[in-house]
Amino acid sequence: MHHFAVPTAVPSAPAQLLADAKRPVHTPAGLVGDTPVLWVGEPFTASGSGFWAKLEGHNPGGIKDRTALYMVQAARRRGDLLPGSPLVESTSGTLGLGLALAGVTYGHPVTVVTDPGMEPLMSGLLTAYGTEVQMVATPHPVGGWQQARRQRVEGLLAAHPDAWCPDQYHNPDNVAAYRPLAHELVAQLGRIDALVVSVGTGGHSAGIGTVLRGFFPGLRIVGVDTTGSTIFGQPAGTRLMRGLGSSIYPGNVAYGLFDEVHWVAAPESVWAARALARCRYATGGWSVGAVALVARWLAGRMPAESRIVAVFPDGLQRYVGTVFDDTYCRRHGLLGHEPASDPHEITHPSEATVTCWTRCTTVVDPLGATRGQQRPAEVSR
Repeated sequence: MHHFAVPTAVPSAPAQLLADAKRPVHTPAGLVGDTPVLWVGEPFTASGSGFWAKLEGHNPGGIKDRTALYMVQAARRRGDLLPGSPLVESTSGTLGLGLALAGVTYGHPVTVVTDPGMEPLMSGLLTAYGTEVQMVATPHPVGGWQQARRQRVEGLLAAHPDAWCPDQYHNPDNVAAYRPLAHELVAQLGRIDALVVSVGTGGHSAGIGTVLRGFFPGLRIVGVDTTGSTIFGQPAGTRLMRGLGSSIYPGNVAYGLFDEVHWVAAPESVWAARALARCRYATGGWSVGAVALVARWLAGRMPAESRIVAVFPDGLQRYVGTVFDDTYCRRHGLLGHEPASDPHEITHPSEATVTCWTRCTTVVDPLGATRGQQRPAEVSR
């Protein structure tokens, strides 16, 4: 059992009381960053194994606070975004909160385009922060809800020439924004042997992975996607999970970084997120559950002294009506599906359409002929 440390001496000067405290901040942007890492071990993992979780839910809105602030600041510096001009973007939620924060910080009105899958809690939070929420009514016949949202954004930009869209899927600033997060991990842990990270727009996986690989050339990087996502070469399918996966091909995905990819299904993610909540208190939604499941498996197969980091993009608050709601989960058939001890294995993403937790050590850019990136991963790593 762990206990709180009891101070044995009274500080001799008031300044010493602030030695471990965060400094006062003058703008909301100062609330972002310097998030904690938490050890996740048994009973979530097998005895003697575990991993470190980077808790990005300790940011005001989640991990995408970092990229929203960075993209807006960079656009203002270049002159692409003029003072007071509107921000317009497509989002399933988390970036919306980050843009709301950036809008308040820098003085920009914000409009986000989403779809009926956005949780009412998230829509309410965005509205509370002064963000206009527009919702598309029908999915695009090929690109699904994601493409439908992007088309609405294009229409808004055409109607408001002074508006600016961050385009999180293809904006390289979305990648650069995560350097500080990677530096925090190095400072907090000293050495990192493996990184487990979800992949959606490709921003934080590329940004964190590139920096950490520079520090640790032998770093094993494991990407986590959802079933029904096209990012790593699977056919598009119905996706219940939000925050990871895509029905388009984001330009920010750094395929050459990954040693392997895992696809996780919604019921498996729900099991892991709920198990985390019960045994470690720190948890989150779809992305956190999927990442934790893969990190748990990896921790049981790498040497006990290995330092594995899993990035948890947000907390559980926005998921109280979905992942942690029994009625919702029963309606979608998400309960009672404890994952297998090991993932299914395929040798190439085109080998089969995956419907449950599946691993592949050949990582291929589906647009390889166009983008020139295709890299078989090293199975021995």
